[in-house]
Amino acid sequence: MQEIPSLKDTVTQYGLLAKKSLGQNFLLDMNVTNKIIRSTLEAQKKDSFTGEAVYEIGPGPGGLTRAILAANPQKLTVIEMDKRCIQIMQELQSAGHPELIIVEGDALQYNFCQDNKVPTNIISNLPYNISVPLLLNWLKDITQFSSLTLMFQKEVAERILALPNNKNYGRLSVIAQLTSHIKPLFNLNPNCFVPAPKIWSTVLLFQPKEKAIDKKLLHMVEKITELAFGQRRKMLRQSLKSLPNLESFCAQLDIPLTARGENITPEQYLQLAQLYLKG
Repeated sequence: MQEIPSLKDTVTQYGLLAKKSLGQNFLLDMNVTNKIIRSTLEAQKKDSFTGEAVYEIGPGPGGLTRAILAANPQKLTVIEMDKRCIQIMQELQSAGHPELIIVEGDALQYNFCQDNKVPTNIISNLPYNISVPLLLNWLKDITQFSSLTLMFQKEVAERILALPNNKNYGRLSVIAQLTSHIKPLFNLNPNCFVPAPKIWSTVLLFQPKEKAIDKKLLHMVEKITELAFGQRRKMLRQSLKSLPNLESFCAQLDIPLTARGENITPEQYLQLAQLYLKG
């Protein structure tokens, strides 16, 4: 088993400067990466990932990858587009980690539900430019996962956690809160990253709710919230006017047509979607 170079030596060896085009901001402090793993395991009342699978998106120089491997997953699949980082992963794999699987490709095109024979987790310092599309894709299949431990820009985390009647509340809040139990783990100072972004980051833990939402129903919720928040300052009578039976369905749910999208709870959006699916 060959000795693994330090994270600092790895970055120096590969001349690894983060690429803005790939939304990269590297975490090089192992104290921070270890804290991410320790925090999510504690929140899930686990000691390790023994017997479980983990996915990581955009591992970069491998700081978080090393912390995940230390938690003993049965399999860790990393998905990376940057060839420099692929080489680093291959070096880590050769240093005695056959459980490390390397996929070169686009995470947005990858099927994360193709081989979930054991409890499966996603842990990632997400590339900022694709964090929301990735999350929305995973939420549609949230029952396929044991947990998602994800780092977002703090403003995105605030949108995910926002409650009704708040300016940050929107479509992302509704979908996330209907499908998942969400726990904020901690915030990260910009100085923890290389290069340092302009804003703080937040690590969130998502776990599937006990009762799964049917995909057709969730799709209808997406359709309704897209209309409601696409014109968020307009009343529902205007933003949802393209939906049939709007007045009747809103009356059944005691939703005033003078309300705006941000005034409706996730549960009310779900109930409205149920009425439309029933016809």
